[in-house]
Amino acid sequence: MGNLLDAIRGNKVLWLLPAVPAPLIAEAAAPAAHTLTFLLSILAIVPLAALLSLATEQVAVRTGDAIGGLLNATLGNLTELLIAIAALQAGEYLLVKATIAGAIVTNALFMTGMCFLLGGLRHHVQDFNRASTRLQVGLLFLAAFGLMVPSALAGMDQQTLPPALSPAIAVILLAAYGFSLVFTLGTHRKYFSAAAHETEEGEAWPLGLAIGVLVGATVAVALASEVFVASLTGASAELGLSPAFMGFVVVAIVGAAAEMTAAFSAARKNRLDLSLGISFGSAAQIALFVAPVLVLLSHVLGPAPMSLQFWPGAVVMIFVATLAAALTTASGHAAWFLGLLMLMIYAIFAVTLYVMPPV
Repeated sequence: MGNLLDAIRGNKVLWLLPAVPAPLIAEAAAPAAHTLTFLLSILAIVPLAALLSLATEQVAVRTGDAIGGLLNATLGNLTELLIAIAALQAGEYLLVKATIAGAIVTNALFMTGMCFLLGGLRHHVQDFNRASTRLQVGLLFLAAFGLMVPSALAGMDQQTLPPALSPAIAVILLAAYGFSLVFTLGTHRKYFSAAAHETEEGEAWPLGLAIGVLVGATVAVALASEVFVASLTGASAELGLSPAFMGFVVVAIVGAAAEMTAAFSAARKNRLDLSLGISFGSAAQIALFVAPVLVLLSHVLGPAPMSLQFWPGAVVMIFVATLAAALTTASGHAAWFLGLLMLMIYAIFAVTLYVMPPV
């Protein structure tokens, strides 16, 4: 237990853990105060996401390379997945798709841009492994392409997608995700081991404590996510924000808060390979794992099957984010201005979605 208390004392984000029960109390005491409940849900999810990430890392340390790498890869975006599942059960498919598209764009542009900006301001010019980053961006392009094709074909042909198309593409993307794990954790493990296991120094937790915290944090995130989604519609109406904007910007940033903290810290310590591994790896994982899982789960949990057909603006944003990631990492060098350019592209997307939300 002392290990957990030491971790909480050393991580300022975890100081927000006492706020975790607040949204549940607010929902019970003032069910009509949607905005208050929504804001308290964000305040609860952020430290829970950080705790979930920390517990996953500690379990990975204790279970060895193969299982540990699989846990890190599978649970890295568990917060976004739980929020999306709650929205899926509520039938909020536009919110689910906005969350998927927003997570990809936020990780590829906002997180990477902030890493370049923060690291560049401290270290002037930073170098990173261009070959490793190129592979990750290529994986992101494959994932984004798989999500864009159904929307593009439906838009060009002016027809509804066949019901079997989205599940079929989802299975293909999951297969690609599985093969990527075999490649990075198996046949070419040494090539990726340095980036995968660069973690903060400190005493490892006992396995029982790590698993207990992981399970407890998962349950807490699931409960907070239900309150978050339930209050989101009312809060978006009170704040004058569309569900698409909330999912694309707010949910994506809140869900990735823990990963962003780690990525920004690594960039300021001149460990840009680790930062890019987090940002691009998370973006590709959302498209290759989270999105296909949600499509398949919609047949069981949702009121109706969900397709991979996104609104045209989301398709453009995903494509531009992937292209921008490829262009800004092509040289193997980073500076603060490159990060600023990526942040400006993200800001254009956010402003456009705020002014012209999808119908």
